[in-house]
This record gives sequence, structure tokens and C-alpha cells, in this order.
Amino acid sequence: MSRRYFGTDGIRGRANGLITPELALKVGQAAGLVFQRGDHRHRVVIGKDTRLSGYMIENAMVAGFTSVGMDVLLVGPMPTPAVAMLTKSMRADLGVMISASHNMFEDNGIKLFGPLGFKLSDDVEKQIEQLLDEPMDKKLSESASLGRARRIDGVHDRYIEFAKRTLPRDLSLDGLRVVVDCANGAAYKVVPEALWELGADVISIGVEPDGFNINKECGSTSPEALCRKVREMRADIGIALDGDADRVIMVDERGHVIDGDQLLAVIAQSWKEDGRLARPGIVATVMSNLGLERFLASEGIELVRTSVGDRYVLEAMLRDGYNVGGEASGHIILSDYATTGDGFVAALQILAVVQKLGRPVSEVCHRFDPLPQILKNVRYRAGRPLDDAGVQSAISDAEKRLNGHGRLLIRPSGTEPVIRVMGEGEDRIMVEEVVDTIVDALGNASAAAA
Repeated sequence: MSRRYFGTDGIRGRANGLITPELALKVGQAAGLVFQRGDHRHRVVIGKDTRLSGYMIENAMVAGFTSVGMDVLLVGPMPTPAVAMLTKSMRADLGVMISASHNMFEDNGIKLFGPLGFKLSDDVEKQIEQLLDEPMDKKLSESASLGRARRIDGVHDRYIEFAKRTLPRDLSLDGLRVVVDCANGAAYKVVPEALWELGADVISIGVEPDGFNINKECGSTSPEALCRKVREMRADIGIALDGDADRVIMVDERGHVIDGDQLLAVIAQSWKEDGRLARPGIVATVMSNLGLERFLASEGIELVRTSVGDRYVLEAMLRDGYNVGGEASGHIILSDYATTGDGFVAALQILAVVQKLGRPVSEVCHRFDPLPQILKNVRYRAGRPLDDAGVQSAISDAEKRLNGHGRLLIRPSGTEPVIRVMGEGEDRIMVEEVVDTIVDALGNASAAAA
């Protein structure tokens, strides 16, 4: 069965476009029915980020879940990994995060977690999708069996304690000046507080959400403001989260960006030295730079690659017994601690290495020189540009040209109408030329389809 609603990271789209109250209500009903297993009172934890549309979607989902007999625990704005953690900690049957991650405020989405805090498998998502297209009137609960909803206090403190416990108890961030950019998103309260409790000198930006400014010129997808602030405050390091705080990038004391590949290299090498790697390898996606793979190989660490998407990274980690994985975009999964990407927990691991080595972040977090890698996004309105004959010809010519000197990856986004074109190789000029040729062909195909 083709997937009509779910993409690579839940259901995502324009609020009041694809993500309507009607859809949110039906998702609550369908997911609630799928996860009612046994005779106990079933419960669901619902968190959200700071988008204006979160109120609308939250209330619709509460109606959906309670109409099929599930009790609802509302935790308000919280990071996605906190919702996953709370789902397991509170022994809920299901967790929901209302967020479109790094997208702008106009979009929103619904991410679902099973009772152990893991994102749902394709098979379970298909079960939910099937129910979404079926009448619900005969599946609703009797009047006496309807669910209840309540808001839960103290969840911020629970996540802060969870995050702090991922570090050794005697490790302090005293003497470290940290600028943190919370993207005006879900982490705007908990992360600055946790860093302060750990002893850091904290300067916070992106902590004034108004419903409209999530990810707007801030956060991990727009780190320019963080780079400026780090230089201005002469800070030791900058941390940039995205709107739901499941990804992170960092900035060194010079104001230079450190991407997820470098962060993975730091964690992998440090954990190997400390005997903490479950296996002599980590998991990353096809988007990770070849420079990372070569660096890890020099350290005796294997790089296992998966399709793009943190869910596929996690699947490979669980299947093959790895405990470190992630993406260049900053989704980093440390399965000793979390069941999904946790930008803040990953950042804490980097801060621990910085404190341990006592060297500038520009030295600690530069483990390899990345190969030239060009990534361009082509937005389209309609049709299937990748099926166009001109696009296919451009891709074929590019692959022949790069043969033996680099690699090419072209894929549609799982969350928006965008095709991503990535080229990588020793010769930057050649890589740019082959990527631009494909981008131009995609643009022409898209214009013709429109």
C-alpha cells in the first residue's frame, strides 16, 4: 500500500492545508485504536513546539484520542526527544509530538512514538493510514468509556535531570561560556536552564517564541546569528538546536560552524578511547561526507551507511548493535541514553570532550577535512521531475563524469516538495558543474510540468 500521509518523519505539511483539525482528530482516533492493547486504561503523552497552529492541532488530537477511550497527558512545549523519553517514563501507550521540526511556522506535523519511545515502524504507520480512510462512527467508545485529558506539571525538570545524567556526576561546565540558540522552539526553557545548572556561563538567543518566529533566521538551519553572537560575546562555543531540538549543530570560538559529521567524529573517537562503543563502528547516512568515513577508518572505526532519515539510522543501530549514529544535518542518536535524535544530549557529549581536553573548540571539533560536497535543493510544484527524460540524461552524464572521482546522490525529500541534489568529490569545480547541470534539468522539468 502506498503511503498517503506519512513521510520519512511522521505527517508533515502546511497547517490548515494538509494538517487540518479534521486530519489531526482522525490521526488521534486511528493511532488510539491501533495502540489499545489490553484491558488497562490507555494513555497518550502529547507535546508540541511553539507554532501558533500547535493549539489547534493539540485540541483536535485530544478530541480524537479521548473519543476512542484514551486518556491524554499534555506536557506543552517540549523537545521531541523529551516527549519520547516521557512516553516511556510515564508508561504511556503512545507519544505524540506536534512539530514540523526545522520548517517555518506555516507548517506543522505529527510525530508518533510507541510505548518504548521509538518512532513507529512502516507497518504500524500503514495500519494507522488504513484506519484514516475508514469510517470511525462504529469504532468510537461508549459514553462511559471516554478518555480524560490533563496537563502535567514538572516535566521540564524531568527532562533536565535526564539530560544531566548523561554526563559523569563530577563533570562541570564551570569556566565555559556557551551561547545557545533554541530557534524560538520547543527547547527555549529547558536547555538554557540545564546548561546553567551544569555550571556554564550561558547566553541564550532564540528563546522568545511568539508562535510565528520558530526557525526564523535562527536555529540549526540558520546559524548566522549564533556565529555573530559567539564572536560578539567571545564565547567558547555555540549550540544551535532546531525547532523541536532533535538536531544540533555547533559553532567554535571563531564563529565557524561545526556540522553533524564533525560532531559524530568527536563522539566516535572519544567513545572508542573510553571503551564506550558497543561495536567498533557508527551508523550514518549516504549524505555523510567521505572525509568522515576516511577519518573513522584511520581510527579503526567502521562507518555503516543507510538511507537518509534518522529512523533508518536507528533501525540499523538496533539491528546490528551500534550505539552511535547520526546525520550530517545534526540528528545524532546515542542509544545508550535516547530512543531518538536528541540535539541537547549530543551537545553535552561534545562539551564533555571539550572540558576533558581543555583545548579550543576549533581544535577539538575539527577531526577531518571534508571533501568538497555540493548540496542544492530544487523545489517543484507538480509532476515527477525525476522521471523526465532530460533529467535522466543529465544524471547519467554526471555519473559517467564522476566515475571513480566522486559520488552523486539525488533524492526527493520525504517532508516537502523538494528534490535534493548532492555531489561530492576531490575536484570542487567538477562537482559544482555536474550538480548545476542536474539542477538546471530539474528546473526545466518542473517548469514544464507547471
